[in-house]
Amino acid sequence: MPLPRWIEPQLSKLAAKAPTGPQWVHEINFDGYRMAARIEKGHVTLLTRSGLDWTAKYPAAAAAFAQLKVDTAYIDGELCGVRPDGVTSFETMQQVSDSGGGHLTYFAFDFLELNGEDVARLPLVERKTRLASLLKKHRAVKVREGGPS
Repeated sequence: MPLPRWIEPQLSKLAAKAPTGPQWVHEINFDGYRMAARIEKGHVTLLTRSGLDWTAKYPAAAAAFAQLKVDTAYIDGELCGVRPDGVTSFETMQQVSDSGGGHLTYFAFDFLELNGEDVARLPLVERKTRLASLLKKHRAVKVREGGPS
């Protein structure tokens, strides 16, 4: 299966009441930029939720993803600034982006393709387990935008 150039992400929707039951997974809402990492033979493209290529804007994030030992992958997540108290902050994200220095964190929460396999067809919990396994091997990968690491 060829790796798609861009996959439109599923976005959260407001609801009057959170759904319940064993089939539902509730996740933290991060305050950053929704960003997909498209990896193909060592080449990484960072794509916004509307499909814009922001690879040049966040080269350290792209370089971190390039370290993954995969032929192809499409990882969905959020690129965030994180305050000292551990809370994501869009203001911190903008400050790092504008200044060209500081630390950003990529929270990977899903992936849709791996080495030619359409993993999007699998149940979400299974995809998350497989993603965690892939990323656990690369725990030392850090992202720092701008300036020396």
